[in-house]
Amino acid sequence: MLRLFLSCLILATIASAQNADPYPTPPDVKGIQVQMTEDALALGIHHATINVNVAALHSPQSKPGKGEFVWSQNYLASLDKQIKPLSDAGVVVYLIIIAYPSKNPAIDNIVLHPGHRQDLKFTVGAVNTSSGFFPAVMNLLAERWSGAHPEHGRVWGWIIGNEVNSHFMWNNMGLVTLETAASEYEKAFRIAHTAIRRHSQHARAYASFDHHWAERMHNVSPEEATPGRDFLDTFARLVRERGDFDWNAAWHPYPENLGNPRAWADKNVTHDDNTNKVTFKNLEVLPKHLAKPELLYQGKPRRIILSEQGFHTLLTPDGEKLQAAAYAYAWEKIQTLPTIDAFIYHRHVDHAKEGGLRLGLWRNKPNSIADPHSTKLIYDLFKKAGTSEWRAAADALLPVTGLKAWNE
Repeated sequence: MLRLFLSCLILATIASAQNADPYPTPPDVKGIQVQMTEDALALGIHHATINVNVAALHSPQSKPGKGEFVWSQNYLASLDKQIKPLSDAGVVVYLIIIAYPSKNPAIDNIVLHPGHRQDLKFTVGAVNTSSGFFPAVMNLLAERWSGAHPEHGRVWGWIIGNEVNSHFMWNNMGLVTLETAASEYEKAFRIAHTAIRRHSQHARAYASFDHHWAERMHNVSPEEATPGRDFLDTFARLVRERGDFDWNAAWHPYPENLGNPRAWADKNVTHDDNTNKVTFKNLEVLPKHLAKPELLYQGKPRRIILSEQGFHTLLTPDGEKLQAAAYAYAWEKIQTLPTIDAFIYHRHVDHAKEGGLRLGLWRNKPNSIADPHSTKLIYDLFKKAGTSEWRAAADALLPVTGLKAWNE
């Protein structure tokens, strides 16, 4: 009887601490991966993503064997400085929870999946779900930005991992099958969701995918990457089998050729469920798939955000106009798809170490990695998105696409 009383008391304490604020309803989908906060706010964004490297939160003073973790207060404070000005301005903030290898074995063995490639030749690792670290760090983050501590800011969206269907490069757990990759990700996602829901009744968690759909990334094995559709369906099945909850999708609908900004001209995609990729040209494939009965949650389709995508600036006389036209095309396409809540542009500033891609609203300074230099044509168009000036600005770019009307 005492045990039952204590259990009820604990549940009541959790319920009373849980933030019950409803999920916000911004006026439009405009967002960006923020590099410069003041500029992002001046652009009139309503959505913003920020990367969180969980490995950077781990401190060598931690005692994982005892379940005791010491967190980097400097890193937490740096995140507060990014989050609070945005959330105070009414921007919906999404954190991308990722684990970069630290190259310190004492940290990596606790933070990274035990099967991770030992030479660390990958970009992002899957998280370790057995060391106690990930539940502890997710509880820390979910509580800090749940709304209970306004001095830290507020987070509404949690993107767990990055492009996890490319699980060797972006969610490394070694060479594994689709079933294993999805199962290990489901474990991590469930841990994250449990922590988030403990502190916020309506915050949302998102599974992250690249633009591959019925085919996997080229020139890699099935143990390194899987078709996004197959990963999504397998993940969803495992969630149902283990106890369904409200996961959502974060998609990256880059053009089929990242170096070609002409999103309307993708030649190899189709508008059915067997298309090789889901890009802006055939974006309706994703919400249509998520409307399948077995993928609904409590009778409603999962929500979608487009959490990372951009358009390359060709070094040609029409390069900037093509980039701007691609943004207009994407914006118009999204307006026809009501389950898409956010279009978060990548990047704010061109980045010198992004494989030669120049995706930014800003050019970077010569000989710098991503220091802002000057704005491009897309900058002014982006600023007009969601305002009374959008229609004229977007329609002026329609001839660039070869379309007669946006509703084509």
